[in-house]
Amino acid sequence: MFSCRSFLLLLLSVCSLTAPSLTLPFEQRGFWDFAMDGEGGDLTTVMMRDVEGSAMEELPPDVSICPFGCHCQVNVVQCSDLSLIAVPREIPRDTKLLDLQNNRITELKENDFKGLTNLYALSLVNNKISKVHPRVFTPLRHLKKLYFSRNLLTVVPQNLPPSLVELRIHENRIKKVAEGTFSGLGSMNCIEMGGNPIQNSGFEPGAFKGLKLNYLRISEAKLTGIPKDLPDSLHELHLDNNQIQAIELEDMSRYKHLYRLGLGFNHIRMIENGSLSYVPNLRELHLENNRLTRVPRGLPDMKYLQVVYLHSNNISQVSINDFCPQGFNMKRSFYNGISLFGNPVNYWEVQPATFRCVGDRLAIQFGNYKK
Repeated sequence: MFSCRSFLLLLLSVCSLTAPSLTLPFEQRGFWDFAMDGEGGDLTTVMMRDVEGSAMEELPPDVSICPFGCHCQVNVVQCSDLSLIAVPREIPRDTKLLDLQNNRITELKENDFKGLTNLYALSLVNNKISKVHPRVFTPLRHLKKLYFSRNLLTVVPQNLPPSLVELRIHENRIKKVAEGTFSGLGSMNCIEMGGNPIQNSGFEPGAFKGLKLNYLRISEAKLTGIPKDLPDSLHELHLDNNQIQAIELEDMSRYKHLYRLGLGFNHIRMIENGSLSYVPNLRELHLENNRLTRVPRGLPDMKYLQVVYLHSNNISQVSINDFCPQGFNMKRSFYNGISLFGNPVNYWEVQPATFRCVGDRLAIQFGNYKK
């Protein structure tokens, strides 16, 4: 069970570009996962700056405005792990952080959050919610973070607060995102919706219209190709653990601002020549655990690329110009990570000059290949 301090730390974290591990397969670490215990240390000072007043100040024990069984602090109400079947009543109106995770709530009713106009973050993770009233979020005029993961939703809830910045809705049962689902959410920055059984056809044209996202994750879904109508503002796109089989020429044409692209653990056999030229600012490319038979073409032309994960593919040969440009001063950033282990290529057959634009030889990972 989380302590209130741990809950606050996770809740107030923001999406960020973090340095990748060079030894482990790619995993999303853009922002915290509520299901993980033992994260972080004492950042009370930072949290207090984010929420006005002292969020850690205990309420007097004789105050009776705290819902039964919950733990209340100034602006914070923690009602997790109580086997609740509904949102509790009498939540203090000045609440900014409300934790309802790990309960048995099945429905959000119209007046469940009535009067909570100051609410900043709401966690409903790991409940059994399948029904959401279309006006339940109307009072939440200042809500920034909504964590709705591990429930039984079949659609994205309607009428999300326009103030919302971060939405986590992974591991539900969503198969369709209708046109206009995110309309009016111009402040939205991050959406995490992996672990839903959604196919490419489940995204209606205009589903993401109006969004200016930096971060989007649709991993562990049923995608067979890169979606073509995602926000063109994206800096991070994570589509790992799907069934994508190829990257075609026009697949990346909308996503010119990408810094990080995660396509690991798919079925990719082919990357069409020229397709990577649409993402000239890319810093990290994750293609591990696919079915590639050669290093993708176009890597030497990517001036800012620093990390390439290609381990656990079927690459049998690495040529001298697969990674680095032939001319001097053409690459703005040296590589600090290239992984090739788990491929049927003999490292002693690769010419040393192949990695002439790598900052440190320790950044190159070959390892042994085992069938």
